[in-house]
Amino acid sequence: MVIETNITKMLGIKHPIIGAPMGPFFTTELTIAVSEAGGLGVLSHTGLLSEFQARRFPTDIMKENMTKVIEHTDKPFGFNIRTSRTEQSGARICREIPKFILENQRVREQCIYAVTSAGSSRMLPESKSFQKLRESGADIKHFHVAPALWLADKCVATGVDGLVITGGEGGGHQSYERVSTLVLLQQVLQKYPEYPVVACGGFATGQGLAAALAMGAGAVAMGSRFIASKESEFHDAYKNIVPPARAQDTILTTGALGLIRLWKNDYSLHHELVANKEEKLAQEAALTPEEVTEIAEKYEIAYRGNINDGAVPLGQSIGVVSKIENVSDIIDTIIKDAEKNLRKSHSYLK
Repeated sequence: MVIETNITKMLGIKHPIIGAPMGPFFTTELTIAVSEAGGLGVLSHTGLLSEFQARRFPTDIMKENMTKVIEHTDKPFGFNIRTSRTEQSGARICREIPKFILENQRVREQCIYAVTSAGSSRMLPESKSFQKLRESGADIKHFHVAPALWLADKCVATGVDGLVITGGEGGGHQSYERVSTLVLLQQVLQKYPEYPVVACGGFATGQGLAAALAMGAGAVAMGSRFIASKESEFHDAYKNIVPPARAQDTILTTGALGLIRLWKNDYSLHHELVANKEEKLAQEAALTPEEVTEIAEKYEIAYRGNINDGAVPLGQSIGVVSKIENVSDIIDTIIKDAEKNLRKSHSYLK
C-alpha cells in the first residue's frame, strides 16, 4: 500500500514525511538519509557561531550542503531560510541560493521545496533571483511555517504554494499564542480546506501521521524524531536525551526569535520567559554584541554535546520515542503503523 496525498504528488516523494528545519545546526547527512528513505530531507539554515568566526557564512554553507546532497542521492530535497528581522543572512540567501539553483542543473532538478520560517513569507517570492528561477520552469514549491492562524492568513495572501502548520508541542521556536497543533490544524483546515498543508509539532509515530492525514493535512514534518536517528549530525549526548525522556521534560522559554521549546536543563530552567512580542523587541534592543554571542554559544555547545549548559531544542514528541534508529527504519515503521491506523479508521465507515 502507498499513502498518496496532495503533498506527495506535488513534491514527487514516496512518503508524506518531511524533515523539519533545525537551524542553526547542520542537517546535511540527515537530509540525504530522509530523501533516500522516500521522505523529503530538508537542509537547515545553518549558521553556527564557530562557522561565522571561521568566516564561513550561511550562503556558502548552503551551497556546499546542496552540492553534497546531490552527490549522495538523486532524490528530491528541500532547504530552509529563516526570514526573521534578526536573521542577517536571510535576505542574502533569498538572493543567492535561487541563483545557485538556477545555474546547477542537478540541484535545479532535485531541489523542489523551499520553506521559509520565523519571519516574512514575502522575502523569498519578492526576490528577483527566485522569480527568475520559477520563470525558468523549475518545479520548486515555496512553503512557509505558520505557528498561528493569523500568520497562515498572511501566507495565503502572499500566495505561497503551501503551509507548514506548527503547534506549540514542537521543538524550537513557537508562537506567543501557544496553540496546540491539534487545534491549529483544525483552524487552518476549516478556513483553507483545499490548501496544501504540512502538519508539524508533536509528530513522531504512525498514529500521529494517520491523525494528521485524517484531519486533512498532506504530510507531517518531524524534527525531534529525526534528531534521534543514527544519521543525524547532532552529538550522541544530544540524541541520547530522547529515548528515556517524557513529554513533560521540555519547557517554553525565550529564544533568539521569540518563544522556544527547549529540553529542561540548567540553561532553560534559569532562563527568563518574555510574554509577548513587545517585550521581545525591547529585550532585543537592549542586547549587547557580547550577549548575542553568548546566546549563540549556548546553542552550539549543546549541538556539540554539552547538554547541561547549552540550549537544547526538543519537542514534546520525545515522550513517544523509545530508541535511536536508522532513518529508513524510522520511516518504514511510521508508514506501516499509519497504514494500519488508517485501515482501522476506514473500518468505522459503514
